[in-house]
Amino acid sequence: METPLHANKKKTAAQDSQLAGLSTDSPLRGFVGYNLKRAYMSLHSDFVASLTHLDLKPTTFSALAIINENPDISQTDLARALAMERSNIVVMVDELQSRELIVRNKVPTDRRVYALRTTPKGISLFHEASLAVQRHEEKLLEDFSPEERDLLVRMLIRIQQVR
Repeated sequence: METPLHANKKKTAAQDSQLAGLSTDSPLRGFVGYNLKRAYMSLHSDFVASLTHLDLKPTTFSALAIINENPDISQTDLARALAMERSNIVVMVDELQSRELIVRNKVPTDRRVYALRTTPKGISLFHEASLAVQRHEEKLLEDFSPEERDLLVRMLIRIQQVR
């Protein structure tokens, strides 16, 4: 049985050239978690840059996407969807509301709960940001076939469901 430490010996020539100069991390390259973190680091800086001109951060983009898709979502449900602390959601919701991207309405049946909804300005910004994120992903994954992209997403979702 092949161990993660020995699996990296079967690298392709392309992988060898990509890893040139990174020989110090070769004992780690057989581990999924390590490679996920390295991939995240490669993707994240470009992802941030793709949203900067819109004055959005990845978390505010994510919140805007979820609110847009789920009109009248509560702040608690938004926090749950984003796997964030509720107190951090309040700050983000305040920012989105102050920029007039969302509205926060009291729920008549429970005055402690706010229903969040995107404004026309928020919908427009969300669509523009979505296109920027799509361009970002197309650029970074240009060597992947559509089937490989779909498989990658499905595999990452499976990893998240392991907990």
